[in-house]
Amino acid sequence: MVTLQHSPAPAVEEQGAWAGLQVLLLGVLGATAGLGTAGWLAGLAYGLATWVLLSYAMDRSGTRSLGPADRVTLARGVLVGAVTALVAQRSDATTVLVTFTAVALALDFVDGQVARRTGTASALGARFDMEVDAFLILVLSVHVAFAHGPWVLAIGAMRYVFVAASWVLPWLTGELKPSYARKTVAALQGILLVVAASGLLPHAGYLAGLALALLVWSFGRDVVSLWRSRMVSNSSVVEGCSRV
Repeated sequence: MVTLQHSPAPAVEEQGAWAGLQVLLLGVLGATAGLGTAGWLAGLAYGLATWVLLSYAMDRSGTRSLGPADRVTLARGVLVGAVTALVAQRSDATTVLVTFTAVALALDFVDGQVARRTGTASALGARFDMEVDAFLILVLSVHVAFAHGPWVLAIGAMRYVFVAASWVLPWLTGELKPSYARKTVAALQGILLVVAASGLLPHAGYLAGLALALLVWSFGRDVVSLWRSRMVSNSSVVEGCSRV
């Protein structure tokens, strides 16, 4: 999560250090897991995109430095970059992939706590955290789709389809009430997909199916809620005009 005035190091320099760590981790994977050209290209592209987009977002928001929660999220991002490289390579290093993913998912419960306890939570930090989560789910869905079919891609793509739909239907950008059920479903996506990816349980496709069903239910409920809010808002406007 990106915060204000919490690091003495310039943000660009620190992000450069994290980018270097990403390259180092890819190098370790190259030496141990046989990472090839496809993996290197995917990992480097991910690292570059993260650096550029985060720098742009920080510049737009006027954020000048990184805070403690940001560093946890960036650590998660480096692990996601490694997972991306392994999936792009279609590596058989399942244990490494599952371990990195499990650590990244576990840290997802840490950065928010750090931000709240240090009083450094911010809208930009929350957005960064969400984007890392969303991309990890997308990469995991690609990996599981190799074994269980392209329908699994719907899990990772759904959030991006929702965002694209909001460009055409602005009412989808309305504010949603906090929901424990939404947070639970979001957390279960990664857990179910990483268990399916591990191959430890038989019929892992059913786990992916459960993840997709829960996600469709969660998104469907939110869309209905946003639609109802829009209708109420429109009714209020019409009623107000009729009284003029």
